[in-house]
Amino acid sequence: MQAVSRGARPARRDVLRAGAGLATALAAGATAAGCAAGRDDGVAADGTVTIEMWHGQTDTGKKALESLVAAFGRSHPRIRVELGGGVLADAMLQKVTAALAAGSYPDIAYVFGSDLASVARSPQVVDLTDLVKDAPTPWSSYWAPAREAVTVNGRVRAAPALLDSLAVVCNKKLFRQAGLPLPEAGWRWDDFVTTAKALTDTGGGRFGTGWPGVGDEDTVWRLWPMIWDLGGDVVAADGKHIGFGDTGTRALEVVAELARDKSVYVDPKPGSEQMYQVFMSGRMAMAVTGPWQLPDIQQARIDYHVVPLPTFSGRPTTISGPDTWTVFDNGDARRKAARTFVSWLMQPVQDVRWDVRAGSLPLSRATRDLPAWQHKEGTTEGLGVFTKALDSARVRPVHAAYPQISQALGQAVVAVLLGRSSPAKAMRACAADANAALLIPR
Repeated sequence: MQAVSRGARPARRDVLRAGAGLATALAAGATAAGCAAGRDDGVAADGTVTIEMWHGQTDTGKKALESLVAAFGRSHPRIRVELGGGVLADAMLQKVTAALAAGSYPDIAYVFGSDLASVARSPQVVDLTDLVKDAPTPWSSYWAPAREAVTVNGRVRAAPALLDSLAVVCNKKLFRQAGLPLPEAGWRWDDFVTTAKALTDTGGGRFGTGWPGVGDEDTVWRLWPMIWDLGGDVVAADGKHIGFGDTGTRALEVVAELARDKSVYVDPKPGSEQMYQVFMSGRMAMAVTGPWQLPDIQQARIDYHVVPLPTFSGRPTTISGPDTWTVFDNGDARRKAARTFVSWLMQPVQDVRWDVRAGSLPLSRATRDLPAWQHKEGTTEGLGVFTKALDSARVRPVHAAYPQISQALGQAVVAVLLGRSSPAKAMRACAADANAALLIPR
């Protein structure tokens, strides 16, 4: 699904973690749960409960969280939140997996939405269904992607932590130089391909657009809106096959056209840093990205324009990659304290502080309507486009086989980007691997 800026949090689409050994480690975590029972229950002599939160943030995001924790402590003097973890969000899955296996895990951890289905297989993950349903802000006020990303088999297994969406950021100077009008909402993928070609100057080192080219989640999640728009889905209704055989081929044909026209910069390194550097140096006309990139674009003094993703159908379609605060069971007192903290953190007054300072879109419509967010949108060019896109955003399924499906599709995208395979052939290989993953009992 993946950060207002590179300094605010880790690269906003994580390298796909295939999760080798994850199921074994999580199962070991279940058997090692007895070890956790012997840990400090976190309750001091005066009744103060201490909980541990592995936050995964850097710089701006960490400072925003520290400020919120301090505010929480003032209003909840009997709960002390200790921030730690020692790793960034990209490495959180591995650390949490090892901690569950060892029976020594935190009370709260920042877990990517694409990892939640795997992590939630552990019995140490707390079910938050009753918490969110009875919270002060109605659960229905939260954007659908925020709700869906934390729901596994009908149960809420985490609290939403961060929300984003994809749109297209255009370099207005390059459009002016080419004599092209800026795209508007309702444009089509054919328009995108044509525009990218017209804005490409191979001799001058200028590209129409860019695409991550290492086969990770950053590579893949840009393709899902196309597949959904065409009527496909990640997993078919029977749960045993992928739901994007034909639609995936059509989506890959767009990638193939960009590659044939040499209008796409293919970033060979994880994190998409080089792709964004090309855009911010004025050598790329259009970047498919999220709101996390806007501060860096502004700092680079790019005169930019934000427009919704193109479509095939004319219906607005985009993707959101929400991340989560996942709560773990370390006994009654710590579990209750952790639930209290994440419930507090999700409320609009706290959420808007996190959103403005750390780079999330509002988790709920109630947050969106607050003056602080309205001011942020009003003073940040294009930010409202990303917020409005949440109305039509979808999320990847919270499915234990998703990492394998994504890995297979990532390989297909790279093969097409580099001209090593046709869309049809690449999709057949993807389907073979992904369908095999879906047949594994979980």
